[in-house]
Amino acid sequence: MQQNDPSGSVREAHRTLSEHLPFDDTTDFDNAERGWLGSLDDSAIQNEAGDVVWDASTFAFLDGDAPESVNPSLWRQGKLVLKNGLFEVADGLYQVRGLDLSVMSFIEGDTGVIIVDPLLTKETGAAALSLYRKHRGDRPIHAVIFTHSHLDHFGGVLGIISAEDVTEGRVQVIAPSGFLEHAISENVYAGTAMARRAGYMYGAVLDRSPKGQVGAGLGLTLSTGETTLLVPSLDVGATGETHTIDGVDIEFQMAPNTEAPSEMHFYVPRYNALCMAENATHNLHNLLTLRGALVRDPHEWSRYLNEAIERYGDKADVLFTSHHWPTWGKDNILHFLRVQRDLYGYLHDQTLRLLNQGLTGAEIAEEITLPPSLEKEWSTHGYYGSVSHNVKAIYQRYLGWFDGNPARLWPHPPKQQAERYVKALGGTDRVVELAQDAYDEGDYRWAATLLDHAVFAEPDNASAKGLYADTLEQLAYGSENATWRNFFLSGATELRDGNFGTPTTASAPAVLAQLTPEQLLDSIAITVNGPKAWDLDLSLDITFSDLHRSFNVALSNGALIYTEKEPTGEAQLHLTLTKPRFLALLGGDTSAEGLTVDGDGGVLATLTGVLEPGDPDFNIVLP
Repeated sequence: MQQNDPSGSVREAHRTLSEHLPFDDTTDFDNAERGWLGSLDDSAIQNEAGDVVWDASTFAFLDGDAPESVNPSLWRQGKLVLKNGLFEVADGLYQVRGLDLSVMSFIEGDTGVIIVDPLLTKETGAAALSLYRKHRGDRPIHAVIFTHSHLDHFGGVLGIISAEDVTEGRVQVIAPSGFLEHAISENVYAGTAMARRAGYMYGAVLDRSPKGQVGAGLGLTLSTGETTLLVPSLDVGATGETHTIDGVDIEFQMAPNTEAPSEMHFYVPRYNALCMAENATHNLHNLLTLRGALVRDPHEWSRYLNEAIERYGDKADVLFTSHHWPTWGKDNILHFLRVQRDLYGYLHDQTLRLLNQGLTGAEIAEEITLPPSLEKEWSTHGYYGSVSHNVKAIYQRYLGWFDGNPARLWPHPPKQQAERYVKALGGTDRVVELAQDAYDEGDYRWAATLLDHAVFAEPDNASAKGLYADTLEQLAYGSENATWRNFFLSGATELRDGNFGTPTTASAPAVLAQLTPEQLLDSIAITVNGPKAWDLDLSLDITFSDLHRSFNVALSNGALIYTEKEPTGEAQLHLTLTKPRFLALLGGDTSAEGLTVDGDGGVLATLTGVLEPGDPDFNIVLP
């Protein structure tokens, strides 16, 4: 794929930024390198089939001064997250960083070790444990702590322990209350759309190069192995709750509805160490991730950071998290936490102030700036989240999508709107001319807006698509935010080379196995093609023999509704099967094995005939 060089306006913006930011401050580099003990002998981590699921060496180009095609602030962050290996955080406390998007921590006890957040996939989790044991010996694992309900913090668990380790009492799995529900539900309802957009967000098909992907800000990128899950054996539900594991006291602080709906911090007195999960990282985090999710609550986020300061600020000598490098020293820890607390609090409060003055989300995003005291802190920069899209998310959280202007209450959909704009502007060729003028002037945002209309009105117009790709490329080169850069470059790639679909979908049979019957039935309901099912009136009973639970499932008016109750014999069909067999049935296995069918088997065929799975290849930059 032919790529352009950065324009003069992008290069000038980079020069200005380089003069403005404190690049001579090497504190983060010192901390990111502190305590390094060694890295993997072979950086390529493979799955059982021999496929590479992680290889940090593909980012080895992140060295030296920033090239003109990368924002110098983002380049600096990329160099920091590239540093990988086993690190001593304190005597008895270790981390493996740079083997996945997230960080895996090891707390040594009297006889063994407690592991915190075993990465995203079992292959990288196993590699991290192997690296730890190479340097610290084959210590038995006594517990695994999941700090929160996002996949990159528990998905590697079966790479380090087995289900039997938990059921037989050798290992505890500790998680915040509500963990299991949130861990397995986030991707059920909008999973297909989120996975497609995640391909953009993490630059899944982009070359790793100065003109391609340079990381994700929060880490390098996602590993592509098998994600797994074990049900926690201990749910933590209250702040101040303390558990002793292998002689180590751990005091927990609940922090729900912050970066994750189920999240917790904890303090380890033996090491004077405070773990802040993913609520205090070395960048501005997402309040609404670009792949899609529910909007997070910055007010609660800030409040729980303040509570951590009050409870542990005068105790902790080291602060470590689930991403990035630690912070050492009480004064440094307090400063870091106060900056993070004030960052989320400021964005929340100022958005509400401006919202109540009548500004819309887009207007607030242009209006709001951080105080100089926050702006000068590297940890507030938007490498993963951004002030712009976080502010719009806060607006959405409180007021929703409608900005109150009646002209925007019932607009045409994008394609129909684009056709009308293009016609009003004099046709596609004229729109491309105007976009070229904007491009030449360095107004890439306006060029992108014009060309978005052009390609939605005329998707096969080569000149519009070509200039649009060039425009997105320049926006990428200028972006400080890694996920923005990935989105822009992914859009340019699809305009030039065609739709790449959903390139990486993690294998997750262990996660799917934990879906509740209710979640499984919900997953069916959201695939019903309503218009095709308008005239259907179906009723079936499903008994999960292994769970001793039964549900009546009814389809009427295009809506599938279920109720947990014992079969009455009134349904047209009664299915009896285990939950694993039901999962297989949903996967397409309609054989009779493991199924007891009582009644009209045609009901099942009729139901499956109106199910329409999500499309992992839907268009994004074209209609």
